[in-house]
Amino acid sequence: MQFTTTDSSVTEIATDCLIAGLADAGLAGALADIDQASDGLLTRLHESGDLPRKAGQTVLLHSVPGISAGRLLIVGLGKAEKLDGVAFDKAVKAAGKALRQSRAASGHCLLAETEVIDRGRDWTIRQAGIALIYADYIYAATKQPKDDAPPATESVSFPTGESVEEQLRQAAAIAAGVKRARDLADLPPNICTPAYLADIAGKMAVEHDGLDVEILEEDEMRSLGMNALMAVADGSANRPRLIRLSWKGGRSGDAPLAMVGKGVTFDTGGISIKPRDLMEQMKFDMGGAAATIGAMEAVARLRLPINVEGVVAAVENMPDGRAYRPGDVITAMNGKTIEVHNTDAEGRMILADALTWTGKNLNPDTTVDLATLTGACVVALGHHASAVMTQDDELAGELLGAGQRSVDRTWRLPLWDDYQEQIETPFADMKNVGGMPAGSITAGCFLSRFADGQRWAHVDIAGSAWQWGKPESGTGRPVGMLVDWMVDRAGGWDKI
Repeated sequence: MQFTTTDSSVTEIATDCLIAGLADAGLAGALADIDQASDGLLTRLHESGDLPRKAGQTVLLHSVPGISAGRLLIVGLGKAEKLDGVAFDKAVKAAGKALRQSRAASGHCLLAETEVIDRGRDWTIRQAGIALIYADYIYAATKQPKDDAPPATESVSFPTGESVEEQLRQAAAIAAGVKRARDLADLPPNICTPAYLADIAGKMAVEHDGLDVEILEEDEMRSLGMNALMAVADGSANRPRLIRLSWKGGRSGDAPLAMVGKGVTFDTGGISIKPRDLMEQMKFDMGGAAATIGAMEAVARLRLPINVEGVVAAVENMPDGRAYRPGDVITAMNGKTIEVHNTDAEGRMILADALTWTGKNLNPDTTVDLATLTGACVVALGHHASAVMTQDDELAGELLGAGQRSVDRTWRLPLWDDYQEQIETPFADMKNVGGMPAGSITAGCFLSRFADGQRWAHVDIAGSAWQWGKPESGTGRPVGMLVDWMVDRAGGWDKI
């Protein structure tokens, strides 16, 4: 989808489909102009109840008199006093889905004139662009659309105005990062292996000037003492990779912001094998890697004026004769020993060494790890919010704020020292599970022991990185939150 701008009046815009929003207050703005041009058609439809009343409902009108556009798509915005960022995002996505279903090759978006609670016009333009591209996504890597399937929307224009083109440029960059993450998450595990993730990172480095890549393979990881990561990897024929994408947009010597993503490209559970039902969903267990790579895509496209590092620990967790076992004691890269109680708690094992490597080699200002880490997080928060765990209140505030601004919401869980005793064991410095109570938090406690000295937060995206239902798909989260956080650290959107 390409974005353009036009200064044509709403009645004269030559497009396949006009997109406008209708709040409970009634016809206003562009819809009032269209109503006048159509001799009161919209008023009559509104009074008869044929226009959308509820938020997210859509109505498509063909050949509306008095306008040049072939169709008029009206999306309900609900009650004006409840139209916050989340409601606006949902409405635009509903409109974007209906736009594609309409088979329109082009559209013109009037939704940016909507007044959204606690949001400015720049935000509504940018978020509208992101949401429209998001809604236009169709998985096609291993299943081609049917011949009669609605084609992708080719272009959407917005009214000309101050900074509109810049907001749309930013929207396209973020949307490209989200799409990259969704594409990776949706791929089957026989294609999206650790080697494939490394290959994608390499291609991105070629595509974007200023983005560098470094790949560590198993011999180097073994020599560095990354035994926790290698313990997980040893059960699979698909060999591991540690992937580093590096963006040097800031001053030389400035400490970078670092993201560390869990990249378990398929998770059987290992020796502690998972139940058969729904195991195919474990292709999404590399959601942290997908988000890290997607965020780096957006960083490079936005050309953020800061230094950013994206590190991905990529493995496959399989049960074979070399797989690690419950009862094993493994010495991690930082010298701490881990007693394995469950080989299905593999994400924290690989992140342990990845966090140590990141802190030791990259000296980050701040590190945020991203992982589809625990089913307990899905139980706690469902699929609506990512969980943030950190002992740094300021960092928690940064991530929570970024989640609210980007409509990619997060919620803080405590990381109190009280929980640490649940991962104590007489046989090692720690064990890799803490039992049923507070399972997401004890996983965060485990990771905290490998982020010593770092300004660090753990983000559990087990519920947010993919969605249930039809279609079952990666969401690209939390790319939006991460990018907003990094932009804020760079000085804000007007500095980009």
